[in-house]
Amino acid sequence: MNGAEWIMKTARETGIDVCFANPGTTELPLVVALDTVGGVRSILGLFEGVCTGAADGYARMSGKPAMVLLHLGPGLANGIANLHNARRGYSPVLMVVGEHAIWHRPYDPPLAMDIESLARTVSGWQHTCSLSDNLGQDVADAIFAAHLGQVSTLIVPYDLQLKQCRQSAIIPYHDRKTPVSPEVVESAAAMLKGGHKSALVLAGNVFRRDGLMIAARIRQACGCDLLTESFPAYIERGAGLPDICRIPYLPEMAMDLLSKYEVLVFAGAKEPVSFFGYEGVPGALLKENQKKFRLARHDQDVMKALCCLADALGAPAAPSEAMLSKHNRPAMPTGGLSADKICSVIAALQPEGAVVVEEAISSGFMYYPLTAGVPQFSLLTLTGGSLGMGAPCAVGAAVACPDRPVIDFQSDGAGMYTVQALWTQAKEGLDVTTLVCSNRSYDILKLELARLGVFSPAVNTARLTDLGGIDWVSIGKGMGVPSARADTAEDLARGLERAFHEPGPHLIEMAM
Repeated sequence: MNGAEWIMKTARETGIDVCFANPGTTELPLVVALDTVGGVRSILGLFEGVCTGAADGYARMSGKPAMVLLHLGPGLANGIANLHNARRGYSPVLMVVGEHAIWHRPYDPPLAMDIESLARTVSGWQHTCSLSDNLGQDVADAIFAAHLGQVSTLIVPYDLQLKQCRQSAIIPYHDRKTPVSPEVVESAAAMLKGGHKSALVLAGNVFRRDGLMIAARIRQACGCDLLTESFPAYIERGAGLPDICRIPYLPEMAMDLLSKYEVLVFAGAKEPVSFFGYEGVPGALLKENQKKFRLARHDQDVMKALCCLADALGAPAAPSEAMLSKHNRPAMPTGGLSADKICSVIAALQPEGAVVVEEAISSGFMYYPLTAGVPQFSLLTLTGGSLGMGAPCAVGAAVACPDRPVIDFQSDGAGMYTVQALWTQAKEGLDVTTLVCSNRSYDILKLELARLGVFSPAVNTARLTDLGGIDWVSIGKGMGVPSARADTAEDLARGLERAFHEPGPHLIEMAM
């Protein structure tokens, strides 16, 4: 068995079942090994950012890593933006990057780059293979490291992939998350029941149903509000679940929300900061006189900490109905489309069990508040703020959950970053409905320009915010995705009903 086969065999036996790939010459032995070893599904992305974003979406929905196979340093560079989002969302991702043969690197061939330095910007763990006999353990170590909630990058020289290697037993790794001490739990409980206006700020895997119910029990026991970061990686939402308030993206709105709390306890979440540094706006959004307490870091056992906190507060065994959202879909709007109407139509019609990937940027602000009472669904958001996550993340979510409909609620500007994902959706027959907010503008930049006092951009500024001329229906059809245009709320409703009842991918350009 050569090195490439040993890598794939170990990956398969350690739980990897899908590989999102854009390979080149230096990865071809690994490509061949996908067939000779078997058991790992290969999916081609026509741009590396599609592969990395798909792996992120797959990890968010499945809770385990997929493999990403990329070509040398330039391939990794093309995929880094969505690896940044994966890093910010603590997604487990296994990156395998090909490298020139060890003996060939001294010649400085045209595609040679410092892959290690590139990988370091997004990886929590990385390693460059040096011995063929160690490849099995190398890939096992990479997978175990990814399971800690990080991007794990393995760089594999071409000649090691081809060498015959000695197979040896893999030393298993058992992840044991650092527990939260009873003293910390008791301190958090004392702060929450101290009679102050308080909030429990949550993040991480607590947003699956079991964790949400524990949070609702805690709220019932002490009266605290439940908050999450502006862009959670994954959150279950809808009727019968507690309504978790997202800290707003705009710093002034975030400070207004947070200012009413005297006590904030953080469970897996970081203290909130402004996305950007604005003159006259503090970077840290909490004031010095607000009491802040960390119950658990993201890499600790946050679920166990919440269970212990609920017990320390004497929380009921199950939350009352008053703690949970009641069924309530928004009314269907009519007439020409606007951002608010689009959000209402989607929330009114999205099917139960849907996975919604939201990268609508400025057009999607109203979507989250409208969905507290819709049939339960899963929501994925733009964790790291790096555009181009939506369509690739939808690919990964659809691969991870083939029995669930996936909706990519997408802005037109961000959608163009990784538009190649539509081709992958068509090629794989994925049940993804792409909804493009076609306002033909980088409206989020116009919002930021207004902060500078620029309300009527001059010629050059206007040229850098104008997205006119993009025909999404033609793009979708050209990628093999049935596509249509909606000009009114009624058009959009008809298009959604058709997309939800027909198999495979669909695209609707929502003209605003």
